[in-house]
This record gives sequence, C-alpha cells and structure tokens, in this order.
Amino acid sequence: MKLRFLSPGNHGIVDYLAAAALIVSPFILQLGSSNPSARWISVVAGIVVIIVSLATKYRYGAFKIIPFGGHLTLDLLAATSFMLVPFLFKLEGFDAAYYYINAAVVYLVVAVTASESVLADR
Repeated sequence: MKLRFLSPGNHGIVDYLAAAALIVSPFILQLGSSNPSARWISVVAGIVVIIVSLATKYRYGAFKIIPFGGHLTLDLLAATSFMLVPFLFKLEGFDAAYYYINAAVVYLVVAVTASESVLADR
C-alpha cells in the first residue's frame, strides 16, 4: 500500500466533512470550559476551510483559484495553527486536546494525500 493513497478529489470530500465537523462539534462537545474562544475558533476555522475548499483547483472546488499544492500548504498552516491555539488562548483540558487532535488529523490527511505529480507518476 502506498503512503499517499488519498486522491485530491477524495481530499475535497474530507475537507467539506471536516469543515462541517469544525462548525458543529464545538457545540456538541461543549467546548469553552477553559476559554469561550475555544468554541468560536473552531467555527471560524470551519468557515475558512469551506472558503479555501471552494477556491481550490480540485473536483469539488467551485472557483478553482488555489492550486492543490497551495491548498496542502494551507492545510499544514492550519494544522500548525491548531497546535498553537491552546498556548495562545491558554486552553486547558479537553479544550486543548480538541485542538491537538485536530492538528494531528490534519497532518495525517496531508501526509496521505497524493499530489497531482504523484498521481501522474502512477
């Protein structure tokens, strides 16, 4: 099995599902016990994921402005931002864990996503 098995098209599906989860899950999980910002940072991140996804040049992008490689770079920036959120906003406990888990998931999704050049080599 190849490490990079997630196609750009399937990555797009993951993006929209992740955006919905980022918007809805802070309310379901009742984030905000250490800082009310914990809830709203996730919601804003979900909205940004939708905007970036709509602007990406892949199957589920509507405007096709951002090259897919640029999209993956933005994903890495988002994951790194998720890692920093608990420190910057002094989140503790479950609030902090939520962002660490999201960071790990985004890093993993980027790691298993095939770029166009990898797909062309197959």
